[in-house]
Amino acid sequence: MFVDTHTHFYDKWLLPDAEAAIQRALEAGVGRMIQADVDSRERPAMWEIGRRHPGVLFQMLGLYPGSVAADWREELDLVFSLAKNQQIRSDATPGARGIRPPVSETNISPIATVVAIGEIGLDYHEGLDYVQEQKEVLRLQLELAASLDLPVNIHLRDAWEDFLAILADCKHLNLRGNLHCFTSSYEIFQRADKYGDFSVGIGGVVTFKNASIARTLERIPIEKILLETDAPYLAPVPFRGQRNESAYLPYVAAKVAEIKGKSLQEIENITTNNAITLFNI
Repeated sequence: MFVDTHTHFYDKWLLPDAEAAIQRALEAGVGRMIQADVDSRERPAMWEIGRRHPGVLFQMLGLYPGSVAADWREELDLVFSLAKNQQIRSDATPGARGIRPPVSETNISPIATVVAIGEIGLDYHEGLDYVQEQKEVLRLQLELAASLDLPVNIHLRDAWEDFLAILADCKHLNLRGNLHCFTSSYEIFQRADKYGDFSVGIGGVVTFKNASIARTLERIPIEKILLETDAPYLAPVPFRGQRNESAYLPYVAAKVAEIKGKSLQEIENITTNNAITLFNI
C-alpha cells in the first residue's frame, strides 16, 4: 500500500471526478490519501469527501499562504475556532489519531479525521503584498500545531530564508512535519531539520527531465522521504501537463526507487511506514 501525503480531491479541476479518482487510486495500490486544507471556501467540500471515505481519506486543517489576503484574520480565526472545538480522535480507524471536527455550516462532518495542520507556509511567488501577514499566520499556526501535538505540512515558494528564520524562533515548539513538494537543496533540508523533525514530500517533479531534486534526493535519508502527488497539479512523467491523480503515485515511487537504488516494493514499504509514523494514520 502507498500513501499519498498531499492531494486535493475537492479542487475544482478534480472534484467532478473525485469519486472515480479515489477508486482509481485504490486500484493502483494507494490505500490512504491525505487532503491538504486551503481555506474556508473549499474546506466544506474537503470535509464532505473525507466523510464518505473514512480510513482512506484523511484531512489537514490550516490556512494556505496564498489565501492570506484582506480577510486573513477572519480566515485564521475560523481555523483556530475549529481547532479549539476539536476533540482528539482515536476511535474510528485503528492506529488513527487526529482531531475530529464538529458539525457546523463550514465543517460538515464529524468523521473527517484531521491529522495535520496544513498546508501552511510562505509563498512570495505571486507577490509581496501580504508578506508580514503570511509570517504572522505561519507562526501562529505552528504554535497551534504544537499545542495539538500534530505535525505540520509546509508550503514554500521563494521564501526559504524567512521560513528558516521563523523555524529558528520556534525551535522550542519541537515541531515535526513535512516540507511539501520539496525541490530545494540538501543544505536547505538540513537547516530545516535542525529546527524540528522534518521529512520531504516528493512528487511528480522528481520524474521531470534534469530535475535537480533527483540529485538532492540521493543525499536525503530514506526515512525522511514521503510520497505525494499534489493532485490535480504536477503530474509525473508520462502524464506531465495533464491533470494529476493519486493513482499516479506509483510513478513517483518508481523514480525514487531508481534514485535510491532500491526496489519499488522497498520504497513502498519504507515511505508508507514513514507516512503512518508521522501522521499517525
